[in-house]
Amino acid sequence: MSKKKVYASLEIADQEVRLVVLEVFDGRYNVLRTEKAACTGIKNQKVVDEANVVMTIREVVTNAQAALGYRIERVLLAIPSLNVQRNNQRVHIQIEDGTKTIRLFHIQQGYNKAIQRKASDDVEFVNLNRILYTVNDVETKKLPLQQSCEEFYMNVDLLYADKETIYAYAKCVEQANLEILDLCLDTYAIAQQTACLEMSYDRMMIQLDLEAQHCTLSVFSKGRLMNTASLEKGYSWFTSDLQEKYHLSDDICYRLLQNLFITDESKAKDIIIYIGQNEIDRVEITEKELVESCMPKIRQWIAQINETCAPIVKQSKSRYILTGQGSNIVVFKDLTDLFNAEAMVYQETCMGARDGSYVCGLGMAYAWQEVNKIRGIDKTSPNNNELEASIDAINQQSKKGDGGFTRKLKNVILTERK
Repeated sequence: MSKKKVYASLEIADQEVRLVVLEVFDGRYNVLRTEKAACTGIKNQKVVDEANVVMTIREVVTNAQAALGYRIERVLLAIPSLNVQRNNQRVHIQIEDGTKTIRLFHIQQGYNKAIQRKASDDVEFVNLNRILYTVNDVETKKLPLQQSCEEFYMNVDLLYADKETIYAYAKCVEQANLEILDLCLDTYAIAQQTACLEMSYDRMMIQLDLEAQHCTLSVFSKGRLMNTASLEKGYSWFTSDLQEKYHLSDDICYRLLQNLFITDESKAKDIIIYIGQNEIDRVEITEKELVESCMPKIRQWIAQINETCAPIVKQSKSRYILTGQGSNIVVFKDLTDLFNAEAMVYQETCMGARDGSYVCGLGMAYAWQEVNKIRGIDKTSPNNNELEASIDAINQQSKKGDGGFTRKLKNVILTERK
């Protein structure tokens, strides 16, 4: 019988730290808990205040532990897609034990040989991009276990990222008293969840991960991440004029963008949609002012995307997919025609995590499951003894008619956040 496994995914993003805790059982994923907390220790995807990042990580983990009833000891950690490099290795595996049968340790042998290769001094290996197996002159993506042959080849595509950034992020996690179960590029994890990788067999996929301070543009083709670029302007730039004029917080500016529903400035009404008080005076913002301030910048941002991706779009059939926290800005749904190729806004539908900011955390669990078919690591994120005790307690409550499932929902999903 399949055993339930629980994984915690951690993303240190612009202005906040995000945690997603999932249960994996029989190939199904159930979100047990999501947490996020504001963080000022990251700027331009670099750690500028380690103490603040560590404190925020501890905050989200502590909140999740209190709701779940067990400690989280290990996390899957997202790494920003900075200085990303690809390296392809063709590995030859000889079956020398006389069985002429491919077994898991043969594939592990090839994988371990491939990841030993360094790309350059300023990057470190992060995660697997894609593996193709050639067995008896037949190429396949599936694990060729139990197939008969005397030798086979593994075409291993690897992803590397900025060494300094990896070490800085990893240090923050370790300072928060957590182990790192595995690393994964944030763009690759997102592509697992949005199905960008699968769709890229049909056409070139251009993924736009829009966050507060930046946008990561990633290109996928034939099931592989091909290239990434970081654009400095995130969604905070859309409201920068209003923020400077009225001294608004980042949180208020984001809520204003979420309430931006009109794309045509001429149709915006002179009605007040926000009232607030800052240290200086009373603030009143009308629908007209919001639209006239933000819409030209949003169009300019899309124009920059079009200009950057023009060579890709001209080369082959392409499709844009917008994700990240910026995908929660509703008005983007009405602006897809402004892109120079087919475009869509990805909407997360996973129960318990219907928010564009959690797409990376969800995708990390999928990426881990794929590579772990080879690595075969049994470790999960929680303290196993406490997890088993929690499951036993829920089962006992259910047997006694105490409404175990209802109580689990109340304690885990609906716990009041302090």
